[in-house]
Amino acid sequence: MKKFLLGGVAAASLLAGPVAGHAADLPVRMPAQVPAYAPIYNWSGFYLGINGGGGWGRSSHTDTATLITTGDFDLSGGLVGGTAGFNWQTGSWVWGLEGDLDWANIRGTATFVPGPVTFSTELRSFGTVRGRIGYAWDRFMPYFTGGAAFGNVRGTVTVPGAVATGSDTHAGWTVGGGIEYGLTQNISLKAEYLYVDLGSTSVLPGDSVNFRSHIVRGGLNWRFDWGGPVVARY
Repeated sequence: MKKFLLGGVAAASLLAGPVAGHAADLPVRMPAQVPAYAPIYNWSGFYLGINGGGGWGRSSHTDTATLITTGDFDLSGGLVGGTAGFNWQTGSWVWGLEGDLDWANIRGTATFVPGPVTFSTELRSFGTVRGRIGYAWDRFMPYFTGGAAFGNVRGTVTVPGAVATGSDTHAGWTVGGGIEYGLTQNISLKAEYLYVDLGSTSVLPGDSVNFRSHIVRGGLNWRFDWGGPVVARY
């Protein structure tokens, strides 16, 4: 009986050697990785900024004193000012309200003979209050925008021996779009196009001025902290 047991133990020892060697060759199973969490840029929050650019467009005068209707003539010039707004991000959609107020110098002149009689239009200040709808790909956000526009329009009529000038702040509308990119969590750059129609306004007795313009401008915004980045799970 003892011989039988000793033989069994010896046989088991001989088998255990190759099995242990084979187990040592098996790949080691690594622990499962923790699911990744990737930060997504957060557009939500209140912001302040500066903007500047240029505009070009068309104006016309209808003057009952000289019995002249000028038809459209060209305008061009620049503008610079400040911006304030608020964004609220839900998923990839960004909803916002933005306002701005700019100093402007967009002007043009038309001259008629005999006389000659000269008509001038100048946009001296410009502002908007607009809604914005954007779609964010992390730091990159294209958007559409539209709302109310207002501007101070000055008109001048020059005839031989006399100059008459006057101004009026008139409201109209604007629509456009742009692209904004987040440089840091708080700082973003934007490029924007707006079409502006301020309609017709009487800047002088008997002189009605019509103003329309295309505006292209860039901006730099500083957004105040609003809870840090959004976190997306994968």
